[in-house]
Amino acid sequence: MGNSYAGQLRTTRFEEVLHSSIEASLRSNTVVPRPVFSQLYLEPEQRPLSRDGHMENEEEEDEDDSESNSPPIPYQMKPPPEGSCITDGFCQAGKDLRLASIATECLDVPPGFLLVGAKSPSIPDHILVCAVDRRFLPDERGRNALLGFLGNCMGCGEKSFRYFTEFSNHINLKLTTQPKKQKHLKYRLLRNAQGVLVKGPPICWKGIGKPRSVQHLCNCISSRHKGWSPESSAPTEAVNRPASSNTSNGTRSGHGALPRLCGSTGDVLVSGRLQACYCSSQTLPRVYEQYGTSSVQPLSTEMQVLLTVYYLVQLAPDQMPLMEDLEQIFMRSWRESHLSEIRQYQQSHPQFPTPLPGLAQPLTPSQLPWLAKLATSSSGESVLVLDMAPSLAAALDGTFQKLMEGKLSQTRYVVIICMGRSQETESCIVVTGKHQSRALAESMLSPSDCMSKITQELSSGMTAELEAYFSSLGLGKAVLFRHSVLKKTESHFPANTTKRTLSDVSPSWREIRPIQLAVARKLLSHVCAIADSSTHNLDLGSFDKVEFLICVPPSEVAFQQVVLHLWNSGVLQELGLDQDCLSPKDAEQYVVKLDQAAVAKISGLIQKSKLNPYTLFILVHDHAHWDISSRVGGEPHSGLVDSLLNCRQIQEAANILTLHVTSFPFVLQTQFTRISPYNEINWPSAFNNDVDLYQDKTKYFGVSELLESTRSGNGLPLLRFDSSFESMVAALEERFPRLHSVVIRTQVLLQHYSVALMATAKGQAQLQKHTSVETLEMVQCLLGSAHRCPNHHGHMLLLRIPFPALAALAHQRLCHVRDRLGLHERFEVVLGDPTSGIVVGKHFLNQLRVWLKIQDPEWTPHTYLELEALPCILIFTGMNPMGESLPRSLKYCDQRVMSCCALQRTALEQELGLAAYLVSAELQSQQGGRTSSDLSENDPDKLSGTDHEEDELVVDGQLGCMSMKHIKFYKYGVSHFSHYILSASPWWPAVNSTLLGADHSRTDSSPHKQTQPVLSGDPPHGQRRSSKSTSPGSSTQAHASPLRPFCSWARNLNRPPVVLLPKALYDLITTIDASGLPKPTSFLPHASVEWVSSFRPLLSKMMTCTEQSLYYRQWTVPRPNHMDSSNRAEGRTDNFHPRRLILSGPPQVGKTGAYLQFLGILSRMLIRLMEVDIYDEEDINCNFQSDLVLYHQAIASWPNADTMRGIPFDFTIHDPKYEDISTIYSPDFTPDGEKNARRQEDVFLRRRTARIKLSKYAAYNTYHHCEQCHQYMGFNPRYQLYESTLHAFTFSHLLLGEEIQLYFIIPKSKEHHFSFSQPGGQLESMRLPLTSDWNPDCIKSPIFTPTTGRHEHGLFNLYHAMDGASHLHILVIKEYEMAVYKKYWPNHIMLVLPTIFNGAGIGAAHFLIKELSYHNLELERNRRVEHGSRPQDVWPFIILADDSCVMWNSVDVDAKSGIAGPERNVSLKQVLQHMESSPDITQYGLCGLRKWSSRGSRTGQRREPFSRGHLHDFLLLNVDLTHDIQYNQNRFTCDDVDFNLRIQSAGLLVCRFNNFSVMKKEHLCLIPSQYICAPDSKHLFLATPAQLLLEKYLQHMSQRLFPLSAGNYSHPVLSVDCYLNLGPEVTVCFVSSRLNSINISTAGLLFGGLLLYFCDSFVTPGFLKKFQFLKGATLCVICPNRSALRQTVVRLELEEEWRFRLSDEFQTANAKEDQPLFFLTGKHI
Repeated sequence: MGNSYAGQLRTTRFEEVLHSSIEASLRSNTVVPRPVFSQLYLEPEQRPLSRDGHMENEEEEDEDDSESNSPPIPYQMKPPPEGSCITDGFCQAGKDLRLASIATECLDVPPGFLLVGAKSPSIPDHILVCAVDRRFLPDERGRNALLGFLGNCMGCGEKSFRYFTEFSNHINLKLTTQPKKQKHLKYRLLRNAQGVLVKGPPICWKGIGKPRSVQHLCNCISSRHKGWSPESSAPTEAVNRPASSNTSNGTRSGHGALPRLCGSTGDVLVSGRLQACYCSSQTLPRVYEQYGTSSVQPLSTEMQVLLTVYYLVQLAPDQMPLMEDLEQIFMRSWRESHLSEIRQYQQSHPQFPTPLPGLAQPLTPSQLPWLAKLATSSSGESVLVLDMAPSLAAALDGTFQKLMEGKLSQTRYVVIICMGRSQETESCIVVTGKHQSRALAESMLSPSDCMSKITQELSSGMTAELEAYFSSLGLGKAVLFRHSVLKKTESHFPANTTKRTLSDVSPSWREIRPIQLAVARKLLSHVCAIADSSTHNLDLGSFDKVEFLICVPPSEVAFQQVVLHLWNSGVLQELGLDQDCLSPKDAEQYVVKLDQAAVAKISGLIQKSKLNPYTLFILVHDHAHWDISSRVGGEPHSGLVDSLLNCRQIQEAANILTLHVTSFPFVLQTQFTRISPYNEINWPSAFNNDVDLYQDKTKYFGVSELLESTRSGNGLPLLRFDSSFESMVAALEERFPRLHSVVIRTQVLLQHYSVALMATAKGQAQLQKHTSVETLEMVQCLLGSAHRCPNHHGHMLLLRIPFPALAALAHQRLCHVRDRLGLHERFEVVLGDPTSGIVVGKHFLNQLRVWLKIQDPEWTPHTYLELEALPCILIFTGMNPMGESLPRSLKYCDQRVMSCCALQRTALEQELGLAAYLVSAELQSQQGGRTSSDLSENDPDKLSGTDHEEDELVVDGQLGCMSMKHIKFYKYGVSHFSHYILSASPWWPAVNSTLLGADHSRTDSSPHKQTQPVLSGDPPHGQRRSSKSTSPGSSTQAHASPLRPFCSWARNLNRPPVVLLPKALYDLITTIDASGLPKPTSFLPHASVEWVSSFRPLLSKMMTCTEQSLYYRQWTVPRPNHMDSSNRAEGRTDNFHPRRLILSGPPQVGKTGAYLQFLGILSRMLIRLMEVDIYDEEDINCNFQSDLVLYHQAIASWPNADTMRGIPFDFTIHDPKYEDISTIYSPDFTPDGEKNARRQEDVFLRRRTARIKLSKYAAYNTYHHCEQCHQYMGFNPRYQLYESTLHAFTFSHLLLGEEIQLYFIIPKSKEHHFSFSQPGGQLESMRLPLTSDWNPDCIKSPIFTPTTGRHEHGLFNLYHAMDGASHLHILVIKEYEMAVYKKYWPNHIMLVLPTIFNGAGIGAAHFLIKELSYHNLELERNRRVEHGSRPQDVWPFIILADDSCVMWNSVDVDAKSGIAGPERNVSLKQVLQHMESSPDITQYGLCGLRKWSSRGSRTGQRREPFSRGHLHDFLLLNVDLTHDIQYNQNRFTCDDVDFNLRIQSAGLLVCRFNNFSVMKKEHLCLIPSQYICAPDSKHLFLATPAQLLLEKYLQHMSQRLFPLSAGNYSHPVLSVDCYLNLGPEVTVCFVSSRLNSINISTAGLLFGGLLLYFCDSFVTPGFLKKFQFLKGATLCVICPNRSALRQTVVRLELEEEWRFRLSDEFQTANAKEDQPLFFLTGKHI
C-alpha cells in the first residue's frame, strides 16, 4: 500500500525479474536461486529465533542492501498542490520538520504513535521528525510490524496519512525511487534528561522484506486449513496405488475435466480441492463487482498454474501443500496486479482508473510451459512438468506408466499442462511422493471413515506384519522375562508395604475466584440488557423462580464432573432445589448427556416451561462446539443437538433462555448464526490486561503460553516434539504403506513405552537405544515420583489416542507389560473412554480412599480430577475431548499419535487445551515467573535430569511429602477433593515453603553439589545418545546420590505439563503467519464451515474477541451439514434468536464455575425483583385506648356518618415519618417525658424497612415489563409513542391573583376521559361519572399523583394494582420535566404545572390539583345539567396518591368474634370501590387509609374499624365540600398536616378506614441546607426557595426562637391558621381564625410563643386577645415583604403587648433574583 514489503512487486518490469532469475540459475551450482514469482508475490518466512534472539542463518547485511539487485525503479513524484511549500526540511504547509529546529518544542504525539526520524536524500545532514503508528514499526528484534503505514505530520499537524507515498510527498522527501518506509524511516527519536529530542537507536528493519532462498521460503507461506470454497466441483483428485511400486500416489485436477479412469480404480483417489481453490480465487470480491470487470479481472488460468508450480517447488520433502496457502498467494498476486484500483476503492473514488502501465503482463498459454519448467529447474526431480501430451488422458496414462516403472521415485509432484480442444489451458497435478500421497489420502477420510478403516485394519490382521517386525528386533522376548528377573527388578523398587505415615487429606473450602464472579455478573448484565431492550423478548419482572438444565456431551466423566461441580457450588440451595437433592446422585437430574436419553429430558423441560410461565428456565449447552451437525442432511445418528436445542418449542418459549458455553465460539459465529453479537460474553483476556482488573490470584497458562515457551529462550520449552520417534515412524510408514499412519504411530508409541518400562525397571542401558529420550524421561518420572514419596504421591502421564480401538489395544499392552514387570502397585493404567466410567485397581482405589478420608467401601472415582496425585498413565480416547478436566498431577501430555491431516482451528486448539493450567500468581512471582522448561526439568525422579538442582524447594535442608491440605488447587477453576467430589470453587491452600514429611538433612547445601537421585542402571556419562528433538537432551549425567524422601507431586503443583506433538504439527503450530499470529489461528474454524471467499484478510494480532467474532461472522458460512445452515430460511431479518447467549473462554479456565455462579445470582436478582423494601414502622405517640371498639362494631364494613361525627378528632400525629416534627397540642394527649429529640438525619437513617414479596396487585415503576402491560404502558402498536396531544386549560383563582394556564398531555388512547368542543378541538373538561353510576370494572375517582425527579422510579404503573379496571390516572409534573416523563410514560396523562411553579414544593401541586378539580367539577355539573342531571349528582371525589404507594392490604374480620385476622394483599380496585360505595360518602370531606406496619394490624384483637385523625399519602378528597379550604401553595413540608387541621377546624368529616392499609416503598431523599441572614447583608445567597429556607430554619432553630416552649408541652406555641414544623422540642397549638371554626379549648392555657404566618383579615386584635401568654414569650411574625411586616404589626396592635428591637428583624438567605421572606421577633411584656 505504497510501501515495499514482503509480498509486493520488487520491480515494475516482469522481464527484469525473469532475466535476473535466469542469470542466477545459470551461474549457480549449489545455491538454489530464488524463483521468479517468489520475488514477485510470495512472502518470506518468519523463521523461529535462535537462542540469542536472532534469525537462524540470518545474513548480516545492511538494510539499504536489502532491495533487489535489479536497477532502481525510476519514480516520478506527484506534483505538489499549487501554492504549497517545496522547501527541503519543511512540509507542504510550510512548517519546519528538522530535528535541529524543533528538538526543544513540546510536540503532541497521539497515543500509540512514536516519533521517528526520516532521512531525505536532498538534505542528508538533517533528520525530519515524524509520528508513526507503532503497529507499523518493527520491535527491537525487527519483528511484529504490520504491513502498511499510518503517520502524522509533526509540522502542520495533519493526521492519518495511510500511504507512505502520500506522506513522503507531504514532507518533501523529493525521492527519485519508489518511497519505502523501510528505506527512509531510519531512527527512533527520544528525549534526553534535559527534555531535548535526540536521535535514538536505528529502526530494525532487518527481519522485514529480505529476499530468502527457496529452502527458507518453504515454511513461510501463510498457512490455512484445507477448507474449500463453496464452488467445489465433483472430486477430481486421484491417489494411485500401483501394487508393483508399493507406494501411494495422487493426482489433482486443476483446469479442465478429468478423464474417466479405468483399470485398478480402487487404488486411485480423486479430489477436487485444487479445482475448487482455482474457482474460488477466480471469483471477484463482492465489493468490486459493482464496477464491472473492465478494469478488475480475476487471475488467469495460466497465472494460477504458474503460481501453483512455484508453491510446490518451495515445499520441503516432508511438508504437505495447503490449499489456503495457495489461496493467499493468489490473493496477493491479484492485489498486486490491481493495486491502483484497490487504492482507489479504499479512498472512495467514484470510478476505477485504467490499470497502471508496467505491471506484470498476462501470461499466454504458450509461455506457461517453459516458465513452469524454468521454475522447476532448481528443484531437481521433486516437481516434474509434463507439457507434450495432447490431452490430460494421455498425460495421465504416461504418468501412471512411469510410476509403475519406478521412474518417478524422486518425484513428489507431476504437473500436467496441455491445450484442450477449446484452446484453453488444462492442467492436473499428480501427487507421487510417498509421504505426500499418504497424507493426502488420509486427509480425505471423514472421522467416521477413518475410525472404520483403523478398526478394520486391526480386526483383519493387517497389523500382524508390523508386530512381526517389532518381534524381529529381539524385543519381544525381553517383555516375557523370567520370574527370577522379576525378583531382581524388585530390588530397584522396594515394595509399597513400607510403613509410612499417610498424609492427612482434609478439604479446605475457598470462595469462588473474583474473575469467575465478574464473568457471572457480565452474564447477568447481558440478560438484563435483553429484558430492558425495546423488543421485550424477556420479561424478567414476571419470573419468580429459576430452574435449569445443563446439557453436556455424552461423556460419563464430563457428566459426573459437572454434577460434582453443581453439587458443591451451592446453586441448588440458592435456587431452593436442595430439598430433593440429598446426594450428588440426586443432582444428576439437572445435568443431561446429549444422547438419545436426552430427548425425554428436553421434552420434560419444554412441558414444564408451558406449565410454569412464571419460572425462568436456563438451558445451558456446555461444550457447545462438540456437535454442530444439522438434523437435516447430516450423517446418520447426527444432528441430535440441533433437533433438541433448536426446536421450535424452545425458540418460541418466552421463559426459556439458552446459554451456549464453549472455548471455541467461532464454530457458531457464521453469517447464519443464531446468536446476536451483542449477546456474546467473552472471558477477560490477558492480552489487553482485562484480567488484572479482577486481582485474581491465578494466572492462566494456555495455548498461547505454550507457544511462548518455545520462543522465550528461558530453558527448555513445554511444547516439544520427539525426533527419534518421528524417524522411526517415517521409516515404518515407508515400509508399511497400506497401514494408516495413526496405527503405525500407536504401535511405535507402545513399543517405546514398553522398552522404556523395561529399561527403567531392569536398569539395562542397552535397551535405551530402542526407545527415545523423551519416552524414557516420562517413564522414569512416572516410576520415580511415587517411589520416592513417603505417601506414594505421583504424576499422571496422559496418552492421547483418539481412536477407541487403538486406545483399547494400548491399555491392554501397557497393562500386560506393567504386570509382567511387577509394577502393578507402582502405577495404574487407566482407560479414559467417554462411553464408560473410570476403572481403578483395588490397590490404588484403597490409596485414594485413604487420601480422601472416604469411608464408603463402594466409592469409586467418577472424574479424572479425583485421580489427583495417583501415579498413572491415562489413555485418553475419543475423537474429540468433551470437556473433561485433568488433575494438577498431570506432568506430561503425550500427543504424538495425533493425526496432522484434519487441520482446523477448533481441532488443534482443543487438543492443546488438554494441557491448560491455572498457575498460582503468587508462587510464580516467587519463582521469577518461570513456566517453561526450567520448571519441569528439575525433578529428581528422572534419570536424565539436568543440573538445575538449585530450583528445589529447600527449607532447613529438608525435603519431604506435602500434605494435601497444604496444597492450593487451581487446576481448571475447580477445587480439591471432597468426601465424594471435587468442587467448582474452593481451592487448596497455596504451596507452603514448609514441606511436611520425613526429615532428611543435606550434608552440603551448595547448589553445585545438589544432586538428583539415580536409579540403578543409569548409563555412564556420555553413553546416552543425544536427541535432535526439542525435548531436553539427556547427554549430561546426574551425580549419583543416596535415595531420599521427596514428593515430586507436591513440588510440581504449580508447573504446567509438558506437551509432546508430532513434528509436522509442531512446525505448523510454532510458525507465525503474516499477521504475527500462530498459523493455526488462521485455519478454517471447523470442518462444518467454509470461507466465503479467498479474498479475505488475515486475523490481526490486535483483534479483540469481539473483533474476531465479527471477522468470522463476515467471512464464514455454514456448510449444509451445519445446524445453522437452515437459519437463513426462517424469515427473520437478523437471524438472531433473542433469548440465546454464548459464553466463551479458553479451555479449562473456569467457565463451569462462572455459569453456575450466574445461575445463583440470577435467582437472587429475580427474587429481589419480586421483592420491595417497605417502610415498616410502628405508629408513634400511640394511645392504645383509642384502638378500643367504642363507636362502630368491629365487623362494620362502612362508616356511619352520624357515628363518625361523635368520634373526637385525634390531633396527635402517628405517622413515623413525622417523628421529628412538632407535636400538636391536644388536652387529651400526654407526651412521653422520656422521648429524646433526634435530628432529621438520624431519623431518616434509622427508618425501619421490611423486604416484602410483590403481590400480583402491586404498582410498578418503568422497569417493569410484561405482556399484559404493553398496551397500558403505550407499547401497543395501535398507539405510537408520539400519538399524544398538548391541551391548554385555563382557570382563575383569587389567591393567585391572575388566570392560571395548565397543560394536559393526553395520549390518543386516553382522550375518551375528556370532553372537547369538537373532535380534536378545545379541551373543555375532564369527564366525571355520576354518584349513582356503578361499574364493577371501573374506578370513579380520578387519581392525581404529583411527582418530581421520579420518572424512572415512581410507581405509576397501576395496571396490576387496578386488576385491569378502567381508571383515570394523571401525573402532575413540573414544566421542565415534561419531556423526560413523556419519554418514560408515553401512555400516561400528564398535568403540566405552570413555569412559575418549577421551584415550588408539594403544597403548590396539591393546591393546583384541588382547585383545578373543583373548577372541573363546576364545568362537569354544567355539562351534566344540560343532559338532565342534577348538579349534586356529579361525582365530587378525587384521589391524591403518593408516587411510592406500592401495595394495598385488607384485614379480614371474623364475622362472629369481631377479631382481626391476618392482613392480605388486595387490589387497589377493591379498596377504592369499597370506599366509593360507602353510604353517604358525599358527606365526608376527606377519607384515607392506615399506613401498613407488620405490627399494626392487631391480628387476633378487636379494633375500631374507622377513626378520625390525620391522613397521609393516599387520600380520597371531596373537592366540593372542601372548596373553601385550600392547601398552602407555598409549603414544602407538612402541608398534609396543615390541611388536615384546616379541614378539622372547618367541621368536615374525616374518616380513616383502619381495615385497609397502604404500603409505601422506600426511597431516598436529600435534605437541603438552611440559613438566614440579616436584612440588606452581603451574605452569600443560596439558590433555594425562600419558603423552604424558612421551613428548615424553623424546624432546626425554633427551640432558640421559642425558649419558653422548648421541651414544655404545657406551654405550646400558638399558631394561627397554619401549622409549621417548629421541631420536635416545641409543641404547636393550632387555632383557626375563621368564623364558626372548631378549635380546642384554650382556657387557662399559657402559651410560650405566638406564630403569625401570612395573616389575613380574619386575624384581628380582638381575636389575639383571647389567648394568654407567659411573660417573655416570643412572637414571630412572618410576611412576604418588609412593608407587609410593618403593616401587620400596626394592624394587630402588637406593640401594646410585645416589645420589638431593630435587630430582631430577619430575612431568608435565598438567591437575589427570588423574593425573600421576612420575619420579626418580639418578647411579650
